[in-house]
Amino acid sequence: MREIILIICAYLIGSFPTALIISKKFFGVDIREYGSGNMGATNTFRTLGSRYGTMVMLIDILKGMLATGLYNFLPYYLDNEIQRTNFMIGLGLAAVIGHVFPIFANFKGGKGVATLFGMILAIQPIVALSCVAVFMLVLFLTRYVSLSSILAAAMLPVFVLWIWNETEILYRIFALLVAILVIITHQKNILRLLRGVESRLPIFKHRDQRKSQRRSAD
Repeated sequence: MREIILIICAYLIGSFPTALIISKKFFGVDIREYGSGNMGATNTFRTLGSRYGTMVMLIDILKGMLATGLYNFLPYYLDNEIQRTNFMIGLGLAAVIGHVFPIFANFKGGKGVATLFGMILAIQPIVALSCVAVFMLVLFLTRYVSLSSILAAAMLPVFVLWIWNETEILYRIFALLVAILVIITHQKNILRLLRGVESRLPIFKHRDQRKSQRRSAD
């Protein structure tokens, strides 16, 4: 019974509509009516700018970490690593579901990537930071958040199953499902990438401009 209560709490934490609150408080708009229509960090970056996009991203990551950390309220999980990991996965997934289908925002949320990262960061920081390295490298090279998210998620099972060789079966299954889920939720982004019309973040623009100028000069 206590596990169910904590899972409900995790869902409610995930349902906190960060992007919606920030867009309404600072701009008087509903972020879901602009850009991709998603209530997440990526759309906030594109629509409201890097400052507010960063705020949303950090808070959404914190949501995943806080929800996953709710296992601390049940002391008997502290001494059993396998049961603790399994319960943390359940709590984290509840938070991600809350972000994607938030009860506080008419069940219309974001894609849950930042909250998912917060969950993985709480369960296995090394794996999470490895995925961040992939994300940042791809973002630096391309400025596509969607492509960065897809490739980072695709690398998650690689890190879990082979590089860091995590032995917990449920964690391995979870890693595979996350990769599949992120790819499925980014189908529209994949189509836009293939058509060459996907939006880039307005970062590293000066680097790209300098490259273009050098190519023109040559």
